[in-house]
Amino acid sequence: MADQSLTRETRDSAIQRLMESAEPGRELDVLVIGGGITGAGIALDAATRGLDTVVVESQDWAAGSSSRASKLIHGGLRYLQMLDFKLVHEALTERDLLLNNVAPHLVRPLPFLYPLRHHVWERAFVGAGIALYDFLASVTVKSTSGKRSVPWHRHMSRKQLAARFPGLAHDAAVGAIEYWDANVDDARYVVSVIRTASAHGAGAATRMQVVEITKNDEGVVNGAVMVDLETGKTFPVRAKAVINSTGVWTGETQALAHESGGLKVLASKGIHIVVPRERIKGEAGLILQTSKSVLFVIPWSRYWVIGTTDTPWKENLLNPAATADDIDYVIAEANAVLANPIDRTDVIGTWAGLRPLLQPGTMEGTNSAKVSREHTVASPIPGLTVIAGGKFTTYRVMAKDAVDFAIGKDAAKANPSTTETVALLGAEGLEEATAGAAALGAKFGWSDQMIDHLLHRYGAKISEIAAIAEAEPEMAKPLAQASAYLRAEIAYAITHEGALHLEDLMVRRTRMNYEYLNEAMAAVPEVAEIAAKLLGWDEQTTAHEVAVYTQMAEAVAAAALTRDDESASDVREAAPQIVPLVTPAALETK
Repeated sequence: MADQSLTRETRDSAIQRLMESAEPGRELDVLVIGGGITGAGIALDAATRGLDTVVVESQDWAAGSSSRASKLIHGGLRYLQMLDFKLVHEALTERDLLLNNVAPHLVRPLPFLYPLRHHVWERAFVGAGIALYDFLASVTVKSTSGKRSVPWHRHMSRKQLAARFPGLAHDAAVGAIEYWDANVDDARYVVSVIRTASAHGAGAATRMQVVEITKNDEGVVNGAVMVDLETGKTFPVRAKAVINSTGVWTGETQALAHESGGLKVLASKGIHIVVPRERIKGEAGLILQTSKSVLFVIPWSRYWVIGTTDTPWKENLLNPAATADDIDYVIAEANAVLANPIDRTDVIGTWAGLRPLLQPGTMEGTNSAKVSREHTVASPIPGLTVIAGGKFTTYRVMAKDAVDFAIGKDAAKANPSTTETVALLGAEGLEEATAGAAALGAKFGWSDQMIDHLLHRYGAKISEIAAIAEAEPEMAKPLAQASAYLRAEIAYAITHEGALHLEDLMVRRTRMNYEYLNEAMAAVPEVAEIAAKLLGWDEQTTAHEVAVYTQMAEAVAAAALTRDDESASDVREAAPQIVPLVTPAALETK
């Protein structure tokens, strides 16, 4: 495999490949637009088939929905209510693949409690559904590792429930059923997929905005025009196949081809709040049915993640915001079952994400399409493939479908997807790394909790974190104001994971922005100091990076005090972007 790092140099190399593709006979096989989980998966799928592939993202990897999800890898228990056994089986198969083969370091089993309010009929009804869920999971074993990835479900009495989750109000349930799914740091997962794709030969570049999708004289899409937002340079790109995987921006990206029709996607906002772990006493997650949505109370490291909501978002897609009403709703629904109610003072942080909801029957003008229950792959114009819908858990299937569709049935049959057997970076050698982790802890003074944190984030690549600490002992120390992270992790995010800006470090390579109060502003000076040294920032650039992040943090806090989406969006949009997207008006002046 090629070099496994994402750096400014590998970004420059990817841009050079993009520019050279416009030369006669040099076109790419596949250009992927969008660097969320789907685009990352497509880049990996195409690269492992030996296709000349480059993936571009207008912001940072996973900057949109793929860093703002519920952080769950699950089989879709709710789809059993719809009797969609095929979809559940597919999702469970993918869950087990990720747990056992593809990313056992990043994806971990997680128990959930389904509280019961009725002794007989509800236990029988819900129990039958969860038993079926477990049965379908067991069927997947033959097609994954040959062993179950999670324990079987179990029924619990009120007394057992109280022992397992003391923080649940006594009158909230008469018992529960415990079942298992898995969790993941979504943004880290996306970066890992991109790095793995890069190691297999894909080019990858952030802060690259596509401003036009181009066509040849026959009306077939043959590439794009893009702008390097870091330098302002505009240039054409040529590709045999262009794949649009931009989630809630699907329509906007399609429109760059100057054609009507295609897939229609609506944005639905979901918000989550973060509460300290000690505030709620429990050893498993909760899944609660509410009048409006499903609410999860998810244990994660040092805190609880509680969400989500499901409301239409009609404002600017770039920066969805949690409103006071959103936060109050989540708190109220959680308090309906908690023995000791939480309030706004318990909330460390929040985030808001947008689900790309594919609208049925809206493929007018689309020449052909492959439709599943969760996602659709279509070709509104020859040469352009669009994929929309889906969920994080099944990204690998979505990627396979998109590449198959883009290269055509015959080529796909001759050169099929192999990602079922491709482990992400950090998975290979995980057992050996885990066995040797205690020695690293002793050497650098890292606690058991820190070692577990590092293994979960980097897997076998913990050795690369250790190498940074070995070369510069100061890097082995935790951040003074965010002690869950090492200074070496900030350096690694720059030298290996392609972080270019302070926001990338605070919001996606780490999750400090919602794990610490006030968007972790107290940690910003130290993080900026490390970044400035490695990225070559002068004092003026460093001050600008800090100022932009500070304004973003203040805007998020101010938006959380508003009552409606429009007001929240206005407040959030008032904060500048570290690298603003190019507007049509700006292009006209070039």
